[in-house]
Amino acid sequence: MTPSARAQAAVEILDEVIASARNDGPPADALVSAYFKTRRYAGSKDRRAVRELVFRAVRHSAELPVSGRAALLPVAPELFDGVGHGPAAASDDEPRADAGVVPGWLQPLLSPLVDSGEWAALIERAPVDLRANLARTSRDEMAAHFAASPTPLSPWGLRLAPDSAVSADEAFADGLVEVQDEGSQLIALACDPAKQALMVDLCAGAGGKSLALAAANPEARIVACDTSRARLQKLQPRAERAGAAIESRLLDQPREEEGLADLNGLANLVLVDAPCSGSGTWRRNPEGRWRLTPERLDRLEALQERVLDLAAPLVRPGGSLVYAVCSLLTREGGAQAEAFLSRHSGFVAEDIPVNVGRLDVVGPLLTPGHDGTDGFFIARFRAT
Repeated sequence: MTPSARAQAAVEILDEVIASARNDGPPADALVSAYFKTRRYAGSKDRRAVRELVFRAVRHSAELPVSGRAALLPVAPELFDGVGHGPAAASDDEPRADAGVVPGWLQPLLSPLVDSGEWAALIERAPVDLRANLARTSRDEMAAHFAASPTPLSPWGLRLAPDSAVSADEAFADGLVEVQDEGSQLIALACDPAKQALMVDLCAGAGGKSLALAAANPEARIVACDTSRARLQKLQPRAERAGAAIESRLLDQPREEEGLADLNGLANLVLVDAPCSGSGTWRRNPEGRWRLTPERLDRLEALQERVLDLAAPLVRPGGSLVYAVCSLLTREGGAQAEAFLSRHSGFVAEDIPVNVGRLDVVGPLLTPGHDGTDGFFIARFRAT
């Protein structure tokens, strides 16, 4: 493919990405893969080049562009030359996506800690972080194996360059490491897992944090819960690979209380890694800016409140509840934590057992610009 033909392919994919963002369809990565499945003539260099163009365009604009052409034109104007199979030559008056990091409507909702000086870091390419499975290996051993640097905050973590491939590595296949951002590792550390006999991961998804808890305390009982069968089914193969004993529990909506009733008042630790805007992970998922709407944010806030209220009865006296969101929005972080305390007088805020981030209302906020991690808010509450 010529450079201009690659640009035309990127425009076509970006049209699909924009439509998918409007309609809550598949993510950009999936659309890029699907595009090339029907175009076998494109070689690996072509696929990489087109993918790079697509994501350069996605990172460029905070607001949803009107078209794939408008998205790509500002970042690769030299490729709009009208030659061959490439896009038609650009005109002076056609639309071009504006450069930006934070959508305008979201800017007032960011935590005051995330000032405009930090914004650029929100969409920089993220490194690949690994978590060494300390139940079966050491961080030093894995650092030597991958020629990786230790992460500065997590004692479990290793850092590789962006886009490093590890899934084919024997250490990954043997369950000695998992791909996990350092911020996610710090959430597991905030649970102080070595001291807990029964831990409930209430929004476990594919189980990344459950696996981290199990590696830190192989003797603990860990119950990983979710309402999505598809997400939860990914956990057991990962647990088997890591040699971790984790119970998975599918909860039926809206009868989650029934599915959790046998755990009421028993858990030493409940982790609520709640569904959220994902604004803290834009450097890995920049198109998330195009998908978030005020209406969706309202629904997510209501869901966070509901999951916290489901979690509270599970905690035994003296036990703890850890609330985390990969968000930089106060509404989902500090304000949600304060609202939980106002509804549940039997809980008090307590410090997390790792000194990280900057205090945001009742818990630390980690950000790409300040901490070098994905953006996370973490709060910890103790049942009195």
